[in-house]
Order: sequence, then C-alpha cells, then structure tokens
Amino acid sequence: MGWVVSRSRFAQSRVQKKIGSELLINVTPTEARVALVEHGVLQEVHIERRMKRGLVGNIYKGKVSRVLPGMQAAFVDIGLDKAAFLHASDIVPHTECVADVEKGNFVVRDIAQLVRQGQDIMVQVVKDPLGTKGARLTTDITLPSRYLVFMPGSSHVGVSQRIESEAVRARLKKITQPFVDDDGGFIIRTAAESAGEDELVQDAGFLRRVWAKVSERRKRRGVQLLYQDLALPVRIVRDFVGTELDQIQVDSAQTYEELQQFAQEFMPEIADKLDHYNGPIPIFDLYDVENEVQRALGRKVELKSGGYLIIDQTEAMTTVDINTGAFVGHRNLEETIFNTNLEATHAIARQLRLRNLGGIIIIDFIDMLNTDHKKRVLASLESALANDRVKTNISGFSGLGLVEMTRKRTRESLEHVLCGECPACQGTGNLKTVETVSYEIFREIIRLNRGYDADEFLVYCAPAVFNSLKGDESHLLGELEVYIGKRVRLQSEPMYAQNKFDVVIM
Repeated sequence: MGWVVSRSRFAQSRVQKKIGSELLINVTPTEARVALVEHGVLQEVHIERRMKRGLVGNIYKGKVSRVLPGMQAAFVDIGLDKAAFLHASDIVPHTECVADVEKGNFVVRDIAQLVRQGQDIMVQVVKDPLGTKGARLTTDITLPSRYLVFMPGSSHVGVSQRIESEAVRARLKKITQPFVDDDGGFIIRTAAESAGEDELVQDAGFLRRVWAKVSERRKRRGVQLLYQDLALPVRIVRDFVGTELDQIQVDSAQTYEELQQFAQEFMPEIADKLDHYNGPIPIFDLYDVENEVQRALGRKVELKSGGYLIIDQTEAMTTVDINTGAFVGHRNLEETIFNTNLEATHAIARQLRLRNLGGIIIIDFIDMLNTDHKKRVLASLESALANDRVKTNISGFSGLGLVEMTRKRTRESLEHVLCGECPACQGTGNLKTVETVSYEIFREIIRLNRGYDADEFLVYCAPAVFNSLKGDESHLLGELEVYIGKRVRLQSEPMYAQNKFDVVIM
C-alpha cells in the first residue's frame, strides 16, 4: 500500500512540474538501460549489456579476409566471431544527413579495384551484427561530438538538412570553415543551430584530439579496435541534446557523476536537468517502464477504441495488421474503419520506436473505399513518425492496399536483444497439436515394427500427449496394439516439449 501512495505522490509532483520529456537511466553491474518518456508515455528503450556492447560507431583496423566481385563486397576481419561486411558503395564517402548538393558526385567502382585480400584497412561499424549477419562496415569514417561530426580526409563543411534557415546555415559554415585542413572537414549537426563560435571551436578541438589518438593507434600492427564510442548513458545524452528534454534521472551515483562531468565539459546547459534518483522503488518500476517493455514483446497491441494491432517480425520484414476488434463505432462501417485506422497510425509510430523495428515494414490497414480517408490516414502516419529520430520513408498504398515503408536499421530490435529462439517451436510460434504428435508416434511405431524384431515398444512423450493417449485417445492406442500384435508402453517426460517424443524398441 505504501508503494501505491509513493507513486501517487510522485505523479502529483511531476504534474506540478509539467515535465514533458525525460530520460530515465538505469545502470547495474551487468547492463545499462535508458528509457525516453514523453508526457508520461514510454517512447524508446535502449539497452546495452556489459558483455555485449553495441559496435556502431567503433573504428577498427581490420584485414580484408575475402573479396567477392560477384557481390561487389568484401569480408573484413575486425576481431569478431563473424567477419564483417564491406560493400563497394560503403568505400565511397557518403553522408546521409547532408543535402545532395553538398555531397559531390561519387561513382561506385569495382570492388576488386578498391581492396585486395590480406590488405589492412581502417573501417567503422555502421550496423551491429543482426542474427546470422555480421557487422556492416564503411570506410567513410566519422567522429561525432555535440555540435560537429569530424570527417577525416575531407575538405568539406556540410550542414544538417534539419537546419532550414539559409542565414543560420551560412553563419555556421562561416564559423566552421577555418577549422578545415588537410586532416579533415566537418558536418554541422542540428544541435548547433543556436551554438556560438566558442562552442564550435571547443568541439572541433576535441574531435581533432580524438582523431590524433586514432591515427597514432593505427600505426600499430595487427587487427585492433582504434576507437570505441561512448558508453550508452553518455552516448544517449549526447545524441538527445537536440531534443527538448526537461529532466534526466539516473539511478547510479557513479554514472550520475560521469554525466555531470561530461555535461560540465561539453553540455553545460543540461547540467541542471540531471538528477540522481535514489528512491526506494526502482526507477523503471516507478514509471511503469518494466511492464511496457514486457508488453512490447507481445504480438498484440490493444487500441483504446477496442481495436488492436498484430505485429509480426521476420528476418525479411515486419508486418503490422490492423483489426477493429470490439470497436463498433457510432455511425457506419466506413467511419468505424477510418477511425480505427487513424488511431492505429499513432500506435504504429510508437511501436516502431519502442520496439526499434527497422528494414521493410508492411502495414495492412483495414480496407478503405474512400480515397480521402486513405490520404488522411497516410498524412496521420507521416505526422506520427515526424518525431522519430530514425529515418523513415513511406511509399504509400500499394496496388494490394498495403502501405509499404522503410525504417533505417542500425541496431537489433528490442525482441532480438531480449529474446532468443524458442527451443520448442524453433521460432515458428506454433506447436504441433497433441493429436498430431499422437499420430506421428503411431506411424513411427508401425515403421519400426516393420523394420525390426521387437517384443514391445516404450514411448517417452510430453505429459500432454501422455495424458491424451491414456485418456481420450486410449482406444486408438489399443487398436494400434491389436494392429501390430505387440504391447506399447508410455512414459511421461516432464522435460519434453509437446512435439518431442522417442520410441524405444524393447
């Protein structure tokens, strides 16, 4: 009861403070977790386990282990269990956040002309290993900081597309241009829109010092890690600097001190937003984050109206199916369908962020006959995705009435981080029925009876199958014994999955 009162009082205090967006940082000896909560609703979860830190942003000195001209790619040994993948297009400098007119014209050449087997090469990870695939690499090295991204070997100054004012773009370029030399150029990040000259000078100096250390380590022999990105709590705070954060709560005293030092050196304006949480209730429990994470691992997402989503994640793509469920509406069927689809767009946008779903995403909205309704649903989806920091692209309704979209994938989804393949169903999500397994047992006994001279058979099976063959299906077992002329004994094995059994010849 005390817990409920504590949570209620805390909720009242948060309302009085009118907190909109906040980061909750939970750190234990084994992992760090960061949750983004906007207006009391969980939007994003980031997890980094100490033994499995993410690789994106890391710079390695690798060795080309294999060149594949047919794929226009090469495999590179960077010291991981699986060789990393380097495509010819990733050897050419490219920057997605810079306008096309500022990129220059680069042409993808033959991979055999770019690298050779056994060659030492400096690469950066752009995608973590996903499933059976190794990490994705690029030779277009970038080092990010608060306001700038350093691009070694470039003489270019680019500006984030999200800075729309031409006057601001010109001002930032004018400030940053003197920092460019033979070592490299810079990209000006969105967070720099209101930055002053001193702040940009400080950022540029910091990035050059980091690059000097990387260059020094590169002279050493062998495959090795040259640069590792910041730990998750610091990295997230750095990357969220451009968003409107009202509060950053940290439940670890050590991490709080590290963030305070980082903020005072690089981000002084967020220092007063940092708060060390040491309450008796775990911070993720207090904000109901734990329950939200558990719900995000399920297929079904309930809508307030009574409708629901079904989200299925496969290796090739993610599919989202919308259903009206218990929602019957108040006017007519077309309005009911339209309102359900409209509500679903906001739920889909949130689930994509929360589950970190990437790649190809197919959305099966409930069929709409009204063209205007389709346009409004698409507009609502685009609006809901506007706050997503990850790049998305919506292709609109296809000829089959499906909405096709993509969301950039750089790290594993929440499901892949927290879950593994089910040993019973091997990832299919389905188990054979008791009846199916029973009949498979019968067929196996008949097959063995024809091939071997046996006195009787002993069957080890799951409890559910055992109970069925001893109960409702016992007459079928009796008929089998008459058919083969031999006794069949059953033994229940509690550790067996429902679809597993063994037949032993006695």
